[in-house]
Amino acid sequence: MRPTRRLTPLPVPLLSSLVSSILSPVPKLCSCPRAGGGRRRERARELARLLLQGHFDLRARREEAELSALNAGDRAVLAAGRTRLEKGHRRQLATVVGPVTVTRRALRAPGRTNCCPADAVLNLPRVRHSLGLRKLAVLEACRGSCDTALEAIDRRCGARLMGKWQAEELVRAAAVDIAAFYLLRTPEPAAKQTLLVLSFDGKGIVMGPGHLREATQKAAERAKRTFRTRLSAGEKSGRKRMATLAVVHDAEPAVRRPHDIIAPPGGRTGQRTVRKGPKARAKWLTASVEHDPEHVIKTAFDQAEARDPQHRRNRVVLVDGATHQLDLVRAEAGRRGVTVHVIEKLWAAARCFHTATDPDAETWVGTKAARILAGDASGAVADIRAEAARRRLTDDQRAAADTACRYLTNNADHVHYDQALTAGWPIASGIVEGAARHLIADRLDITGSRWSLAGAEAVLTLRAVISNNDFPEYWIFHTARERERLYPQPDQHAYGLSA
Repeated sequence: MRPTRRLTPLPVPLLSSLVSSILSPVPKLCSCPRAGGGRRRERARELARLLLQGHFDLRARREEAELSALNAGDRAVLAAGRTRLEKGHRRQLATVVGPVTVTRRALRAPGRTNCCPADAVLNLPRVRHSLGLRKLAVLEACRGSCDTALEAIDRRCGARLMGKWQAEELVRAAAVDIAAFYLLRTPEPAAKQTLLVLSFDGKGIVMGPGHLREATQKAAERAKRTFRTRLSAGEKSGRKRMATLAVVHDAEPAVRRPHDIIAPPGGRTGQRTVRKGPKARAKWLTASVEHDPEHVIKTAFDQAEARDPQHRRNRVVLVDGATHQLDLVRAEAGRRGVTVHVIEKLWAAARCFHTATDPDAETWVGTKAARILAGDASGAVADIRAEAARRRLTDDQRAAADTACRYLTNNADHVHYDQALTAGWPIASGIVEGAARHLIADRLDITGSRWSLAGAEAVLTLRAVISNNDFPEYWIFHTARERERLYPQPDQHAYGLSA
């Protein structure tokens, strides 16, 4: 008689590869209607779902045979004293190929919760959504609105597997290990002459009721509105909570002249090649709307400390003129015993003297900015005030000019652009401003959105991880930590160094 061949279930990684190959797009060999392609995708997805369901059913039969063969003592060792074996325990699992049912046996004992050994073997999550589906939901929800994310999941998975509230919960749960992940990462070292640049900025996020900071909430309650249906000039809605952003990056010094940054009056002649500024590399972003600016600034300095633990590199800090940020930076640098070179960005007030379409405005700005970049900020302030007096501008007409003069005067210690250009340092905060637009404006500032504190923090920090190109590694780390939380082993943290 011909022997019967025993079937061996596919391991989970191999099965995942098979499912991915089935769902991968097939090159078109001939033109066909769009509807036909959709039906083929549905059939391929259903085939993959049936393969996965068959794999779980086969594992269930093998588990039943293996556990039934154990005696009471072996069962007690396997399930921490539970000896009663009960079959037929089922749970639903939503996956990227559709819903499946996982059947497994439970070991029981009086007064104790059931133990299903197959849950740990398969690394089943606490919720009904598989790890692959959770990863897809996180990426789509961080890319666009939750409604758009659900539409993308429906197209990919062929069925509505979660609601909006569930997607938001999955995003919040996915962000819990970000701080621990970055504590264990070691940045790549750099040469001594490489600059270590830190940039800070802030941007408001519209929050829902009850999620504002206490001071903002009180100010909104005290505010008196001029109009019932709109804000007048200078009035604030009192609905935003400030998020703090930080960027840490490396850059090689690049010496420049003032006219490399701003064109001289009359334009460039083309006889001199414009020198490029320092180019950022190894950028690392962090942001938080839940924590105070002190926390974000401390986290950025921690990253700088990891990159330069011996304090051998020049550290340049770029801020946008916010006094509280500058004070926090000085305090944090003082606590760490490091010296930082603080540079604040420049802005001008040409419209006090020229209309928006006046070509002479460009010349005016170029002349004043070149003088400031050359290190004569006090001379530029004197010229602006003298011109305002000569033209006999009213207080309202010269308000912007006075603001610019106060800015330059109050920050005279931090606008030594001539020294920064000679040393090859960056002087613009465009990197952190671009990060603010990317991390917040493109996702959290969607028209009509109102955020909870936990939801905004999760999306903001996950978008920072994605921008750092760390999400694949973070997801591996997060799933490993999730397994430790769900299925802890007695000795998983009891290892000691033996060498």
